Amino acid sequence: MSGSYLGLMIEGLVAILLVVTISYCVVLNRRLKRLRTDEASLRATIIELVHATEIAEKTIAGFRETAAECDRNLASKLRQADRFSRSIEKQVELGGKVLNRLSRISELARTHGLVERAEASAVPARATDPADQRQDAVAQAAGRAAAAVGEAVRGQAGEVRTISHPDQLRQRVGMVADRGGRAA
Repeated sequence: MSGSYLGLMIEGLVAILLVVTISYCVVLNRRLKRLRTDEASLRATIIELVHATEIAEKTIAGFRETAAECDRNLASKLRQADRFSRSIEKQVELGGKVLNRLSRISELARTHGLVERAEASAVPARATDPADQRQDAVAQAAGRAAAAVGEAVRGQAGEVRTISHPDQLRQRVGMVADRGGRAA
Protein backbone atom coordinates (compact mmCIF):
# COMPACT_ATOMS: atom_id res chain seq x y z
CA MET A 1 0.00 0.00 0.00
CA SER A 2 2.66 2.31 0.74
CA GLY A 3 3.90 1.74 -2.77
CA SER A 4 0.54 2.54 -4.28
CA TYR A 5 0.18 5.76 -2.24
CA LEU A 6 3.56 6.80 -3.28
CA GLY A 7 2.80 6.16 -6.93
CA LEU A 8 -0.50 7.99 -6.60
CA MET A 9 1.19 10.94 -4.98
CA ILE A 10 3.75 11.12 -7.71
CA GLU A 11 1.00 10.83 -10.31
CA GLY A 12 -0.96 13.63 -8.53
CA LEU A 13 2.12 15.80 -8.33
CA VAL A 14 2.82 15.25 -12.01
CA ALA A 15 -0.82 16.09 -12.81
CA ILE A 16 -0.64 19.33 -10.75
CA LEU A 17 2.62 20.30 -12.42
CA LEU A 18 1.07 19.52 -15.80
CA VAL A 19 -1.93 21.77 -15.01
CA VAL A 20 0.42 24.57 -13.85
CA THR A 21 2.49 24.17 -17.02
CA ILE A 22 -0.61 24.24 -19.25
CA SER A 23 -1.98 27.35 -17.50
CA TYR A 24 1.42 29.02 -17.76
CA CYS A 25 1.54 28.16 -21.48
CA VAL A 26 -1.92 29.74 -21.95
CA VAL A 27 -0.74 32.95 -20.21
CA LEU A 28 2.45 32.93 -22.25
CA ASN A 29 0.47 32.43 -25.47
CA ARG A 30 -1.70 35.47 -24.69
CA ARG A 31 1.39 37.59 -24.06
CA LEU A 32 2.97 36.40 -27.32
CA LYS A 33 -0.21 37.33 -29.25
CA ARG A 34 -0.17 40.80 -27.69
CA LEU A 35 3.53 41.16 -28.52
CA ARG A 36 2.89 40.15 -32.14
CA THR A 37 0.14 42.78 -32.54
CA ASP A 38 2.40 45.37 -30.91
CA GLU A 39 5.21 44.27 -33.21
CA ALA A 40 3.06 44.97 -36.30
CA SER A 41 2.14 48.45 -35.10
CA LEU A 42 5.76 49.03 -34.07
CA ARG A 43 6.95 48.07 -37.56
CA ALA A 44 4.43 50.49 -39.11
CA THR A 45 5.66 53.21 -36.76
CA ILE A 46 9.30 52.48 -37.63
CA ILE A 47 8.52 52.59 -41.37
CA GLU A 48 6.79 55.96 -40.95
CA LEU A 49 9.71 57.24 -38.89
CA VAL A 50 12.25 56.14 -41.51
CA HIS A 51 10.18 57.81 -44.26
CA ALA A 52 9.89 61.04 -42.24
CA THR A 53 13.64 60.97 -41.58
CA GLU A 54 14.40 60.64 -45.30
CA ILE A 55 12.12 63.58 -46.11
CA ALA A 56 13.75 65.66 -43.36
CA GLU A 57 17.25 64.85 -44.67
CA LYS A 58 16.25 65.90 -48.20
CA THR A 59 14.71 69.11 -46.86
CA ILE A 60 17.80 69.90 -44.79
CA ALA A 61 20.02 69.34 -47.83
CA GLY A 62 17.79 71.71 -49.82
CA PHE A 63 17.98 74.32 -47.04
CA ARG A 64 21.77 74.05 -46.95
CA GLU A 65 21.99 74.48 -50.71
CA THR A 66 19.63 77.46 -50.62
CA ALA A 67 21.56 79.03 -47.74
CA ALA A 68 24.87 78.58 -49.60
CA GLU A 69 23.40 80.14 -52.74
CA CYS A 70 21.98 83.06 -50.74
CA ASP A 71 25.36 83.53 -49.10
CA ARG A 72 27.11 83.62 -52.48
CA ASN A 73 24.56 86.07 -53.90
CA LEU A 74 24.72 88.28 -50.83
CA ALA A 75 28.51 88.34 -50.87
CA SER A 76 28.46 89.26 -54.56
CA LYS A 77 25.91 92.03 -53.99
CA LEU A 78 27.91 93.37 -51.03
CA ARG A 79 31.11 93.49 -53.10
CA GLN A 80 29.24 95.24 -55.91
CA ALA A 81 27.67 97.73 -53.48
CA ASP A 82 31.08 98.40 -51.95
CA ARG A 83 32.55 99.11 -55.40
CA PHE A 84 29.66 101.44 -56.23
CA SER A 85 30.02 103.18 -52.89
CA ARG A 86 33.75 103.78 -53.43
CA SER A 87 33.08 104.97 -56.97
CA ILE A 88 30.42 107.40 -55.78
CA GLU A 89 32.69 108.66 -53.00
CA LYS A 90 35.43 109.35 -55.55
CA GLN A 91 32.98 111.08 -57.89
CA VAL A 92 31.58 113.23 -55.10
CA GLU A 93 35.11 114.14 -54.02
CA LEU A 94 36.12 115.02 -57.58
CA GLY A 95 32.88 116.98 -58.08
CA GLY A 96 33.58 118.91 -54.89
CA LYS A 97 37.09 119.71 -56.08
CA VAL A 98 35.77 120.87 -59.47
CA LEU A 99 33.11 122.97 -57.77
CA ASN A 100 35.72 124.53 -55.45
CA ARG A 101 37.99 125.32 -58.40
CA LEU A 102 35.15 126.84 -60.37
CA SER A 103 33.98 128.90 -57.43
CA ARG A 104 37.57 130.15 -56.84
CA ILE A 105 37.87 131.03 -60.53
CA SER A 106 34.53 132.81 -60.42
CA GLU A 107 35.46 134.64 -57.21
CA LEU A 108 38.83 135.68 -58.68
CA ALA A 109 37.07 136.91 -61.80
CA ARG A 110 34.65 138.92 -59.67
CA THR A 111 37.39 140.37 -57.46
CA HIS A 112 39.35 141.51 -60.51
CA GLY A 113 36.25 143.08 -61.96
CA LEU A 114 36.12 140.73 -64.93
CA VAL A 115 32.57 139.58 -64.13
CA GLU A 116 29.88 141.81 -62.70
CA ARG A 117 27.77 140.64 -59.84
CA ALA A 118 24.08 139.93 -60.44
CA GLU A 119 23.13 143.10 -58.53
CA ALA A 120 25.23 145.26 -60.89
CA SER A 121 24.04 146.52 -64.23
CA ALA A 122 22.57 144.02 -66.66
CA VAL A 123 24.77 145.23 -69.52
CA PRO A 124 28.44 144.26 -69.04
CA ALA A 125 31.12 146.78 -69.88
CA ARG A 126 32.90 145.90 -73.12
CA ALA A 127 36.67 145.84 -73.04
CA THR A 128 38.44 147.35 -76.00
CA ASP A 129 41.75 145.54 -75.65
CA PRO A 130 41.70 141.99 -77.18
CA ALA A 131 43.54 140.58 -74.14
CA ASP A 132 40.95 142.13 -71.84
CA GLN A 133 38.18 140.72 -74.03
CA ARG A 134 39.67 137.21 -73.70
CA GLN A 135 39.94 137.60 -69.94
CA ASP A 136 36.33 138.81 -69.82
CA ALA A 137 35.20 135.83 -71.91
CA VAL A 138 37.13 133.37 -69.72
CA ALA A 139 35.78 134.94 -66.53
CA GLN A 140 32.20 134.87 -67.84
CA ALA A 141 32.60 131.26 -68.93
CA ALA A 142 34.01 130.36 -65.51
CA GLY A 143 31.09 132.08 -63.80
CA ARG A 144 28.57 130.28 -66.01
CA ALA A 145 30.35 126.95 -65.44
CA ALA A 146 30.37 127.45 -61.66
CA ALA A 147 26.67 128.30 -61.70
CA ALA A 148 25.97 125.34 -63.98
CA VAL A 149 27.82 122.90 -61.76
CA GLY A 150 26.09 124.28 -58.68
CA GLU A 151 22.70 123.98 -60.32
CA ALA A 152 23.49 120.52 -61.69
CA VAL A 153 24.50 119.23 -58.28
CA ARG A 154 21.66 120.88 -56.40
CA GLY A 155 18.92 120.46 -59.04
CA GLN A 156 16.08 122.79 -59.96
CA ALA A 157 14.27 122.75 -56.60
CA GLY A 158 17.40 123.03 -54.46
CA GLU A 159 17.53 119.33 -53.51
CA VAL A 160 20.84 117.53 -53.67
CA ARG A 161 20.92 115.03 -56.52
CA THR A 162 23.09 111.95 -56.71
CA ILE A 163 24.98 111.70 -59.96
CA SER A 164 26.35 108.21 -60.30
CA HIS A 165 28.46 108.62 -63.42
CA PRO A 166 30.80 111.40 -64.64
CA ASP A 167 28.99 111.48 -68.00
CA GLN A 168 25.76 112.34 -66.18
CA LEU A 169 27.52 115.25 -64.46
CA ARG A 170 28.94 116.47 -67.77
CA GLN A 171 25.55 116.17 -69.45
CA ARG A 172 23.76 118.00 -66.63
CA VAL A 173 26.38 120.77 -66.53
CA GLY A 174 26.13 121.08 -70.31
CA MET A 175 22.32 121.41 -70.18
CA VAL A 176 22.48 124.07 -67.46
CA ALA A 177 25.33 125.90 -69.23
CA ASP A 178 23.33 125.85 -72.48
CA ARG A 179 20.36 127.40 -70.70
CA GLY A 180 22.65 129.95 -69.09
CA GLY A 181 24.34 130.67 -72.43
CA ARG A 182 21.00 131.19 -74.19
CA ALA A 183 19.70 133.40 -71.42
CA ALA A 184 22.80 135.63 -71.51
